[in-house]
Formats: sequence, structure tokens, C-alpha cells
Amino acid sequence: MVLTYLMDIPAIQTDPTNDCDGAVVRDPLPTQGSLDFRVIELLFFAYREFTGDADEILIRYGFGRAHHRVLHFVNRDPGLTIAELLDILQITKQSLSRVLRQLLDEGFICQIPGDEDRRQRRLYPTQKGRALAVELSEAQVRRIEAALAKTSDEDMRPIAAFLKAMASDRESAREWFERKDISWKDPE
Repeated sequence: MVLTYLMDIPAIQTDPTNDCDGAVVRDPLPTQGSLDFRVIELLFFAYREFTGDADEILIRYGFGRAHHRVLHFVNRDPGLTIAELLDILQITKQSLSRVLRQLLDEGFICQIPGDEDRRQRRLYPTQKGRALAVELSEAQVRRIEAALAKTSDEDMRPIAAFLKAMASDRESAREWFERKDISWKDPE
């Protein structure tokens, strides 16, 4: 399947009763055509459900998805520096600051100066932070396992290859996959 990015402009209809500068489009974009919306919408709805399970848990803590991402990566790589976390998440210090401050203040994460460079701040989960990260991951793993139960073992390799190809544009993602052995290689 090839996704193209050129699209024919649909016919524009005018509606004098609406104050939209007279240009109202009433025809939906087709599912397939010069753009193929199938994978886009599959990813949209899959992501909505995948994150929705964790969102329900996060609400109990007054947290959002940014908190989840920070908890996830700090638990997957304890001792991660703030600079490394910023690189992985591809966000600004300002975006991270509020979320991290809340996780630190509420005892989900602990910040410890680096051994070699005391100016470096390394992030570690607390037992409370580990427990929440595991609870969030268990909710997501249940959804993944339920979906994979409807596929065969040989289906997993192309699914993983597709997701990895979608996520591998940034060097930080490629390095993470390598460092954490995110692959579906046959065991040696």
C-alpha cells in the first residue's frame, strides 16, 4: 500500500445562510483515493483505546499522558538524566518542568545528583512510582494481548516491523530500540 500526499481538491459548494465566507465542503474525503485513510484511522482509534485504559487510572492521581510518559521512561531506565529524557520525549524543558515537579513533589520520582557530575540530575522511580508505572502498563498490555490473541504468531513480525518503521525517524528512538533490544529477532 502506498500513501500519497497529493490530493484532488473536492468541489467547494457555497451556502449563503452560513457565515463561513460562502465556502462549505459537504462531501467527505473518500476512505481510499489519492489519500488512503485506512491506516491513519486504524492508528487513531487504536491509540485512543490504548491510551484510554491508562487515562482512566491517571485521572485518579490528577495526572495526564505526559506524566505517564515520564513515569514509563524513568521506570524503564532508572538513572536517566533530564537531558536524556528530554531527548527521548522530544519536548522542551518548560513542558517537562511542571510534570516532573508534580511527580517529584508527590513522591513518584526521586531526583539524585550524578556521581561524576553533581550538576547532572538523574531520575529514579520510587516504589510508589514503580507501582503506578506497572499498573498503567498492565492496563495497556491487557489490550495488546487481547488484540494479539486475534492474530497468529507470524502476524507479529510484520506488525512490529511496521510500528518500528513508523517510530524510527528520530535518532533517540533508534538508540532506545537498540539499547532496550526492541526487536523480534529469533533467539540465538
